[in-house]
Amino acid sequence: MTRTVVVSFLAGAAAFAATGSSSVTYYKDVLPVLQRNCQNCHRPGEAAPMSFTSYSETRPWAKAIKAAVAVKKMPPWLADPHYGKFSNERSLNESDVKTLISWADNGAPEGKASDAPAPVKFVDGWNIAKPDQVFGMPQVFEVPASGTIEYNYVILPTGFTKDTWIQSAEVRPGNRQIVHHVIAFIRPPGSQWLKDAKPGVPFVPEKGTRPRRSGNAQAASDDSGGMAGVELLVGYAPGLQEQKFLPGQGRLVPAGSDIVFQLHYTTNGKPGADQTKVGLVYCKEQPKQRIVTLTATNARFVIPAGDPNYEVKSQFTVQDSTELVWLMPHMHLRGKDFEYRAVYPTGESEILLRVPKYDFNWQLAYETAKPVVLPKGTRIECTAHFDNSPNNAANPDPTKVVTWGDQSWEEMMIGWFGVAIDAKADPSKLFVGDKKPARTSD
Repeated sequence: MTRTVVVSFLAGAAAFAATGSSSVTYYKDVLPVLQRNCQNCHRPGEAAPMSFTSYSETRPWAKAIKAAVAVKKMPPWLADPHYGKFSNERSLNESDVKTLISWADNGAPEGKASDAPAPVKFVDGWNIAKPDQVFGMPQVFEVPASGTIEYNYVILPTGFTKDTWIQSAEVRPGNRQIVHHVIAFIRPPGSQWLKDAKPGVPFVPEKGTRPRRSGNAQAASDDSGGMAGVELLVGYAPGLQEQKFLPGQGRLVPAGSDIVFQLHYTTNGKPGADQTKVGLVYCKEQPKQRIVTLTATNARFVIPAGDPNYEVKSQFTVQDSTELVWLMPHMHLRGKDFEYRAVYPTGESEILLRVPKYDFNWQLAYETAKPVVLPKGTRIECTAHFDNSPNNAANPDPTKVVTWGDQSWEEMMIGWFGVAIDAKADPSKLFVGDKKPARTSD
């Protein structure tokens, strides 16, 4: 071995030792990272396909973990870091990424069990606290091995005799393999939406009565499908986290309301069965702020066959001062990118959220680190692009013209966003008859 080679080898060894890579172990270094960032999903009964709660479970996945964190595929977080700050951000910091990569590169050593932090205490079966009450489908829904299943709706009377405030809520599908998404709505007493449906019995409304807005709280419009006064409670979709509101905030379920499940099932080649439920944790005291969900939606687009970058815009103008607390863009398989912008009454504007690489497999919500004040007259503008070209590997058929539709091979353009208003305020004051069509690009 030449002197040059020896010097180079020793220098490399010294650099390796300086990084501490050789001392990175599962119990001392890796497990804390997994507890903070991964075990919420990577544990028995949750969405991830493998568990990371023990060394024996995690060790076989060391190289896969390294590959996923190196390209920022995991944990899933799609927001452009240059715009907005979010309290539920899942991105790993550089130190944690280096720890996981070093551990994998060094053979994924176990280390001493005595170095392990205390296990995280999860509520069995839930990501929220133990629910005060659970509402579930009274019947099992049977899903065939193949075919297309229209959205089904199941009405669950709450029996609430007084107004009830919700601190947190979570939808738990009975079979994640066939449940694509669930939206739990609050249907107030007297609502005519789904008036022909029987409580507890899956119901498919006629096509002419289906909502195209997916439930814009309190709104009455041509697209609402009779949903005036209906509000979002909580939803489930791949990657979507449960809803937990800050102390002093809550979602109102008026006395006499029903919970309505919108259920989207997809076949996967073998028959399955589902019995979805929703858990609620009640506010311990009267909240000061009420959380209301709004949408900036465009359902009148026509995406040409083969178009790689088709633009669709939507907007919503708030007619009372409020505070923005979360955002959730929604598109289907041709979704490419999505942006929220606030245009203030002064004419100034700012980007609230930009998702440069939208992923239909991760329906993420983004909770603002601090409430964003939206003065009366603020316009929320959403801009989305769709890739209907052969270059989109997820595209069901680039030869087809695409319009709005429920199924995944059709498309949607919804900019969900949540706002906090005074608990005693009337949510209908937020709405405006913004009849200007949000036109698509040519």
